[in-house]
Amino acid sequence: MKFIVETSARHVHVTAETLSVLFGEGATLTPKKDLSQPGQFACEERVSIVGPKNTLNNVSILGPVRSADQVEISATDARSIGVAAPIRESGDVAGSPGCKLVGPCGEVEISEGVIVAKRHIHMTPADAEALGVQDKQIVWVKLETPDRSAVLGDTVVRVSDQFSLAMHIDTDESNTVCGGRDLTGEIITIN
Repeated sequence: MKFIVETSARHVHVTAETLSVLFGEGATLTPKKDLSQPGQFACEERVSIVGPKNTLNNVSILGPVRSADQVEISATDARSIGVAAPIRESGDVAGSPGCKLVGPCGEVEISEGVIVAKRHIHMTPADAEALGVQDKQIVWVKLETPDRSAVLGDTVVRVSDQFSLAMHIDTDESNTVCGGRDLTGEIITIN
């Protein structure tokens, strides 16, 4: 059973409080484009991510607002800005490094929250049953492209009835296989 593989570019999740500092009191997120996961969207609002060595400008915020600030970047981005971002599942930010977020109305120094997102597959319980996997299980996925097919291990399965079947990889991983909009994957090994 094949599934879509999407490239998750660098992005930021913010709290309502951080949004107010960055974009002004009473600011709300303006949806620009719906994402594959139900209720998730890319926003018109953009920020700069400032690290000790460099700045990443014009970075998209993903909505809706969250209970904690989180910055998801590639390993290349992390090296570029001088942050030792660990590879983690989204939401697992305890003990991760921080950075500065800069918007048009202000800036916020977050003490933790910068991660390289662990590659993962979102799926419903029905998808998991059809694929013979369980939530939090680690699998290997074969990606086929015309010139640079690859097998990616250490891929975490994330199961929820709120999800839609799709694998997410970051820009470094996508560039490795010359991934495009029609990239698909297939689970080949289950740990």
